[in-house]
Parts: sequence; C-alpha cells; structure tokens
Amino acid sequence: MNFALDPATAWLIIAAAVATYLTRVGGYVLITRMSTIPPRLEAALNAVPAAVLTTLCAPAFFNGGLDIKLAMLVALVVSLKYPGLIMLAAGWATAMLCRHAFGL
Repeated sequence: MNFALDPATAWLIIAAAVATYLTRVGGYVLITRMSTIPPRLEAALNAVPAAVLTTLCAPAFFNGGLDIKLAMLVALVVSLKYPGLIMLAAGWATAMLCRHAFGL
C-alpha cells in the first residue's frame, strides 16, 4: 500500500494540533493565575459541555433520516433513567432496528 500525504493536508494537521495545544495550555495558564474565578467565567465554563453536546448532536438530528431521529429520541428518553452505556446501546439498537426492519 502506497501512502502519500499531501503537504497541504500535513500542514493543516500540524496547524490544528498546535491550535488545540495552545488553547488547552492557554486556558490552563489563565485559570491557574487567577486567585478566584469570576462568576461570569464560571457560568461560561459550566455551559461548555451542553454547547459541545448540542454542536455534535444537532446536525445529526436535523440532517439525519428518520432512523437517526428515532434513535436520538430513544437515547434521550433512556438517558433520563439509565447510565450512558445503556443509553448508547438503546440508541444504536433503535437505529439498527429502523434500518434493518423498516428500511429507513
């Protein structure tokens, strides 16, 4: 197998790695230099997990087919009572059932 990496792709990967590293280190340095975290910053940091989850799930829900919508709704309902692994299994099983049994 001949594997050749395009130079533009290599530079993109390097730039993304550097940007990721700098944002992580920069955030750590900023937080460690503060004696107390301002309430607005704490509120913003508390909102990050919900924002990331929305960023990952919303496009799949709105651009996906009926099988994806049903799987995500089932996962949401299951997540209200059960832990994450069971929620993931329920969503996956729903998507597979919709695809194989109903051809969605």
